[in-house]
Amino acid sequence: AAIAHGRRLADEGAAIIDVGGEAPGPRSTPVDEAEELRRVLPVVEALAAAGLRVSIDTTKAAVAEAALARGATIVNDVSGGLFDPRMREVLAAAPGATYICGHVRGYSIAEVFAREATEPVTFDDVVLELQARLELLAPAVAARTWVDPGIGFGKPWWVSLELAVGAGRIGFALDRPVVIGPSRKR
Repeated sequence: AAIAHGRRLADEGAAIIDVGGEAPGPRSTPVDEAEELRRVLPVVEALAAAGLRVSIDTTKAAVAEAALARGATIVNDVSGGLFDPRMREVLAAAPGATYICGHVRGYSIAEVFAREATEPVTFDDVVLELQARLELLAPAVAARTWVDPGIGFGKPWWVSLELAVGAGRIGFALDRPVVIGPSRKR
């Protein structure tokens, strides 16, 4: 069903098919690495074999690595490398891969949403924290990185709105393309 859906999205004009095996929301059940691999690899492989540009949506380096080996060309990591620091090594070993570096505060989804009430975040905080994550990347990886300010991930609605409206300012400040993911947000 996921393969058919991906093909249908491409037929309808999608330029990139983002494949994920774990929902990164506060009410989601965490998925271990083996289960995530079982869910995504056949889909990534089939869609890439069909000539589609495939993104793997994961915070796990091993999942990113396996998906890249099966034809994914983009790694979409909502954690920006915080959940799995080995992600930087995987990206450095994949010279053709684009990295989407997301913004969250915390080292797990549970922590991201637990910190929301106690550690308010501002537009400027997000820009500075994304800059710090870019600086952790090898220069060659940073040059092929897009940034995602993490709409909704532990941020109040008014900050998320400011980040979406100010995407151009984020891109200018970081000199990187900006990706905004507004789907399924409150």
